Amino acid sequence: MTVRVERDKASGVAVVTLDRERKHNAIDLATAAELAEVWREFRHAQDVRAVVLTGAGPAAFCTGVDRGVSVPQPASPYSVDDPLLSVGPKANDLWKPVVAAVNGMACGGAFYLLGESEFIVSSRAATYFDPHTAYGMVSAYEAVYMAQRMPFGEAARMSLMGTAERLSAQRAYEIGLVSEIAEPQELLPAALRAAQTLAGYPTEAVQGTVRALWSAKQAALQQALAQAPALISLGNLPPERQADLFTGRRAAPEPRIR
Repeated sequence: MTVRVERDKASGVAVVTLDRERKHNAIDLATAAELAEVWREFRHAQDVRAVVLTGAGPAAFCTGVDRGVSVPQPASPYSVDDPLLSVGPKANDLWKPVVAAVNGMACGGAFYLLGESEFIVSSRAATYFDPHTAYGMVSAYEAVYMAQRMPFGEAARMSLMGTAERLSAQRAYEIGLVSEIAEPQELLPAALRAAQTLAGYPTEAVQGTVRALWSAKQAALQQALAQAPALISLGNLPPERQADLFTGRRAAPEPRIR
């Protein structure tokens, strides 16, 4: 199992941990399937009223899709098979609140998860970045999710600057991507405090409020995501050229943190 679930029936809070620390909690196909299964199971779990989502270890919350994953793609430029489309709670029709506890690097495909969380509690040591363009890939789904959570200019800068820059937790807080910063050792307790508050309220009212909040942006989100497959098909370099750029990343200068 690559997704660890711990439940506290007394508080009504479940902690979901991406448990691939040695892989910086990157998501392979098994992890993607486990995440979807967990979210769907929580829909029926009356003892779960709120969720904290985090990653194992201090280095990374999630670094997106595992580079070792191979997903055959259809020949049509209008279709993309993306294993991360089903990893988020909203993609699995879960409307119980999810608090993300970001403990290290959050980059690339991590934004599928952050994009479908209600709010983010961040370790002061965490950083946020999107490497797609540096490796000849279109940031489509990720950029759309972040454009809904950040000022447009900040989302554009992060999506376009690739590996050259990383957003600090402080800057993420200043622009509203992060709602609370905690010291690394206090991250999980801070996220749990928020989740326990949510779990202590009548769950019907909480879930209804989650649905209301998402309805405010869901139409625009769906319209934007519908453009993603064609943009990815047209703009991505061939996989072998992406791999060459990824292999050569060690020669690049250290990213600037702002």
